[in-house]
Amino acid sequence: MKLFLFLLFCHGSSSVKHSLKFFFTASSGLPNFPEVVGAALVDDIVVGYCDTDTQRFELKQEWVKTYLEKNPEQLQWYRAACFQNQPNLLKARIRGLKQRFNQTGDVHIFLEISGCEWDETTGEVIGFLQFGYDGEDFMALDLKTKTWITPKSQAVSVKLRWDADKGRIKHIENLLTQVFPEWLKNLVDYGKSSLLKTERPSVSLLQKTPSSLLSCHATGFYPDRAEMFWRKDGEELDEDVEHGEILPNHDGTFQMSVDLNISSVTPEDWGRYECVLHLSGVKEDIVTKLDKAEIRTNGEKPTDRTVLIIVPLVVFIFILIFIAVIGFMAHKKKKATRRPPPSDNDTELSTQLNPET
Repeated sequence: MKLFLFLLFCHGSSSVKHSLKFFFTASSGLPNFPEVVGAALVDDIVVGYCDTDTQRFELKQEWVKTYLEKNPEQLQWYRAACFQNQPNLLKARIRGLKQRFNQTGDVHIFLEISGCEWDETTGEVIGFLQFGYDGEDFMALDLKTKTWITPKSQAVSVKLRWDADKGRIKHIENLLTQVFPEWLKNLVDYGKSSLLKTERPSVSLLQKTPSSLLSCHATGFYPDRAEMFWRKDGEELDEDVEHGEILPNHDGTFQMSVDLNISSVTPEDWGRYECVLHLSGVKEDIVTKLDKAEIRTNGEKPTDRTVLIIVPLVVFIFILIFIAVIGFMAHKKKKATRRPPPSDNDTELSTQLNPET
């Protein structure tokens, strides 16, 4: 899933880039998990969520609600995708792929990611449409060659059939490079006060015991487009360093940490080490010197917003989608009921992003 992970977490630092992404995940054999889950993200911030269990379409940002009130046709598109088109199509995809790969029962997940990225500085637009199955890339549209690409030998016949449908490819290209970018620009215009705001974090040096890794922990920053690393004598370190993920706080800000193994660092060399946080929208990096006097240990009482390592499990239900993406094959728990293979008359997504397999 390298391509999917790239789309999820990459951020541009040299120019102002914005993105609009639609995620739809269909599953079979997963107990207590909706058969179809959908989410819309602007600049990697969830703005809408839906699933087939609750049958609710939830808008997560007030500025998005305002925008869609003035653009009801776009809201209708989202609702149709969530409850009319995608559920039947994606579930049919799983049935068809289980047949194609000669699979029975167990846990299976089909993922669709579509959208675009827009560089506000250069005007460049990049559209993307990709499908994944059971944690691996299945099919993607190459807009440069106007052809489908797949790493799966079992999908070659599907690729050839999709390649032959030039009308559909042209329609999808228009959506990814014209329609979606126009939506994105309008959304960014409505949400600038939220999307472009910046909040500087508090940065702390934390260590459980004198022999454990030293963690440089930043919390309370916004947006989540940030990079954090240790450097020695001005050069970034790769060895003895462990990078953590960017995680959400309960107040809408973010946190992250990067750990350094200091077991072999002599006291006289401590001054040569620095923790650096580069936050998008902030010109100057936030630099924290390695100083023994500044290290907080388990024996000290943390101050407000300093140690938010444990994120509430209920934050952002959409994170289930990412769990499905990254941990697809959490490994086969239940036998799913056999279903008949999809017919050639499966309902098409109104945007025609989902041709038949």
